[in-house]
Amino acid sequence: MAYTAPTESFRFDEFRAGVEGKRVLITGAGKDGGIGQAFALSTGLNGAESVGVHFHRSYEDGFDLVDRLRNEGVRAFPVQADVTNLRDLWAIRSYVIDQMGGLPPNLVICNSGLTESGYNLGRTLRQVEGESTSLRRARVRQHFIDNLDQSRLVLDTKVDGFLASTHLWAGEAVYHDEPTQFVYVSSRQAVDPGPSVPGYALSNWAVLQLPKVLKVNLGRSADLVSCFTLLLPFVRTGMTNEYADNERVFGRWQSRMLEPCEMAEAFMALLARPASETDGAMYELIVNAAESDAAAGIELIWNRLSVNLDEQPVDWSVESPLRFD
Repeated sequence: MAYTAPTESFRFDEFRAGVEGKRVLITGAGKDGGIGQAFALSTGLNGAESVGVHFHRSYEDGFDLVDRLRNEGVRAFPVQADVTNLRDLWAIRSYVIDQMGGLPPNLVICNSGLTESGYNLGRTLRQVEGESTSLRRARVRQHFIDNLDQSRLVLDTKVDGFLASTHLWAGEAVYHDEPTQFVYVSSRQAVDPGPSVPGYALSNWAVLQLPKVLKVNLGRSADLVSCFTLLLPFVRTGMTNEYADNERVFGRWQSRMLEPCEMAEAFMALLARPASETDGAMYELIVNAAESDAAAGIELIWNRLSVNLDEQPVDWSVESPLRFD
């Protein structure tokens, strides 16, 4: 697939502060028209010192993106790896550091280009008229396996891949005594699950916990690393384009899908904020119809999200607690 992104739409001079001079590594940045590509363009075209474009299978699109960035004067380089394969991930360590002039990335955007084609959790297939019991059993079994294979791939990438990437590059930040920022890309479906994508919703919920887990484990070195999480609404990509006119899929959140460049501009505005302000936060991107003039389109607003546990004693357990000597 050829490079098709509108390059000039990713220049945001007023928001350069968050990326200028940074060594950026973006996972899942290979697919043309994808969210990862939008991150690579918006960081590279707005002052990043270097940009590592990671991909696993989308190598043709990934190399096209690297070539386009290089043509724009950006010091970009390709990084091919399966982030769920620990040997594969470790193997890119020295290469990335070498490409970045002997230092590790100081802005790591953990993104994944995967989702599920969709299935209803807990529902079995409808009966086919005239179908034998044995044929139905075989068809339902294969459907079950295919569905969970999708979920397993998404969970492996979002959970194992993000965790492993964090462990690798946070460790390098501590070793090099280099302040580093992590951005984790989640989804609004983490807190408002839609139908048919159970593995995607679960994996994105797990991503929300990574900043806190990382900071706790870094201990005295926690100040070296800042991190925040994005909960994105529906953005038009190769995977979501087929749903762009289906309000049953995205209509409860937004009046239309965001274009990648619109999402990227909102991201750059957030990234330009001081790290002390964004550290540890979860940010939900809200798409509203413009209040000033309905014909003007949409307005994008960031909400800071808190997930608070509400612990309440159970009456019967308090009245009759178990006691041991």
